[in-house]
Amino acid sequence: MAIDPSYRTVSRDDFPAMIEVPRYFQRSSDFEEIIARTEEHFWNPEDPDYIDLKAPRPANLEILPDEFLAESNTAIWDRLDGGQRLRFRDDVSCWFISNLLHGEQGALSLSASLCEIFLDPGAQEYAANQVREEARHVHAFTLYMKSRFDGQIFPVGDTIRSLLCDIVSSEEVYKKIIGMQMLIEGLAMGSFTSLYTNSTDPTLRRLCQLIMTDEAFHHRFGKLWAHSVLPELSTEEHARVEDWALECFQRLLFNLVNAEQKRLIYPRYGIDWEWARDAIAEAFTDNDRRRLMKQSTNIFRTLVKTLDKAGIVTERTRAHYGAWVDMDQIRSEGDRLAGDDIADLGIADLIQINSTKRKIVKKLVA
Repeated sequence: MAIDPSYRTVSRDDFPAMIEVPRYFQRSSDFEEIIARTEEHFWNPEDPDYIDLKAPRPANLEILPDEFLAESNTAIWDRLDGGQRLRFRDDVSCWFISNLLHGEQGALSLSASLCEIFLDPGAQEYAANQVREEARHVHAFTLYMKSRFDGQIFPVGDTIRSLLCDIVSSEEVYKKIIGMQMLIEGLAMGSFTSLYTNSTDPTLRRLCQLIMTDEAFHHRFGKLWAHSVLPELSTEEHARVEDWALECFQRLLFNLVNAEQKRLIYPRYGIDWEWARDAIAEAFTDNDRRRLMKQSTNIFRTLVKTLDKAGIVTERTRAHYGAWVDMDQIRSEGDRLAGDDIADLGIADLIQINSTKRKIVKKLVA
């Protein structure tokens, strides 16, 4: 593919290309603002001034409300008594957040792999900063799982596992950047926005906001790539990117939170996952899916908007997305996502906290 000079890559095995003297001077200015603002949204998962992730779980805390669970309006719910419903809700909360943790690990590994292949020193430095930020997300979610679920972490779901393995190991840079910086990050921004809006746990809400202060910049990096590279692609090359993005969207839409992905949970309550799948399908129709995707915080609506605003969606595939969301409405909206306002408030808070900490350091040094 024709690649903008800022995104030129080499094989991960071609280290000699990294120590060619001219390369050090071939640094674009495309990423300087993002790099410069890295310290602006710094936060430390171990520091209670930012967030207290080690405090014990309050008694009777419900992480997510019933409305967040697809099972709550199905025959599955009828099989559970009051105590089982509380435990089931907790298990699903643990499962959902576990997959966010796995997604952050995927983003960490992907960012590290970009460091190995970017020739532009600026792009490489940006990717290195993202590695650092994804590492703190993994750390923060691990601390959260310890305090809220006694360290229980569910294995990664099949859908997320296959997509993460595909994009991390891929030799094709468009899969890495679109797959992680746009698909996974777009899905993450939607998930964190939804959790921030719906969770009854103030610690989880704060954690989501802090992570979103980082993710907003990661998402922006993907947009920079798309706006620089996609217009230069041939029709055939663009179609290849577009078709792959649609395939990934459909895989996520129909498989991300279905009953098979949660098959480790149902046996705890004497429920067969295939029966659960049929019960959910009977109660939750495609019309319900479309209704939920009208909400600005819906994770899949956020994903569609991300792809469309990046110029990945054309008339070739627009109807596939239009079957679920109003594409005219999405195209009439600005570029901002539902979670951007939450992230902006978080960044303003971090600027204040970090400025206070710098003053303390100056006094200690003096």
